[in-house]
Amino acid sequence: MIARALTWWTILRICLEERLVYRGDFWLGTLMRFLPIVTQIFLWGAVFEGMRAGGASHGDEARIAGYGYYDFVAYYLLTMVSRAFSSMPGLASGIALQIRNGEIKKYLIQPVDLTGFLLLMRLAHKLVYYGVAIAPFALVFYLCRHYFPSWPPADVMAAYVASLMLSFLLGYFLEATIGMIGFWFLEVSSLLFVYMLFNFFFSGHMFPLDMLPPPWDTVVQVIPLQYLAYFPAAVFLQKISGPQLWIGLAIQAAWVVFFIVACRVTYWRGIKRYSGYGG
Repeated sequence: MIARALTWWTILRICLEERLVYRGDFWLGTLMRFLPIVTQIFLWGAVFEGMRAGGASHGDEARIAGYGYYDFVAYYLLTMVSRAFSSMPGLASGIALQIRNGEIKKYLIQPVDLTGFLLLMRLAHKLVYYGVAIAPFALVFYLCRHYFPSWPPADVMAAYVASLMLSFLLGYFLEATIGMIGFWFLEVSSLLFVYMLFNFFFSGHMFPLDMLPPPWDTVVQVIPLQYLAYFPAAVFLQKISGPQLWIGLAIQAAWVVFFIVACRVTYWRGIKRYSGYGG
């Protein structure tokens, strides 16, 4: 057990060192990723200005699905944080490519678990990302601080942090499971395109999912995508509170467990049918 822990720690340390070498562009890159929020601020400013011109006496008091103008801006900022935790660019396609090219063989003959190794690589990526990007994150949130009414209570803040951690695990194991489909199909790019399209829409990255009418509001409740972006942001803004908050965390954790099992089973069944030839 101790030897295994030391092995995983060595892998994590090497991954961290590797990323610190070539990820010096994180600071500027992260700051640039926040620039689209400017267009969203202007967009929702125009929407609420139009509502005020249409009859509302105070633009800031007008609300859409329980969200005021400041709420929308704060929500978008928070979903960018959520997506930074849950997004796994290139994970599924990378796994499928390794299966197709035969690189997967090294995980079958060496004492290194594929899922665990890639998880440590993603963990190292996120640690370096936030270690380097903390400055632009702090700058953007400081400039937009007036859009946030106040910090949530300690218990809500703890729930928010827990939801972010779970969103990271959910995002990883969900995409890893999709990547394992490469054992059955040589090309998964079309499937990934459809997934990313639904992910961007139903995760709440485009707009708060509270705005969806029936039956779409029911659809988002029965699929896991809302826990990748919407749910953590809604927890911070206290749009979800009381028993619903803890029920939501429990469901999010249940989805994590589901995709851990799905990823492991898919990998196990995949290697049973996999055949590698050549050197």
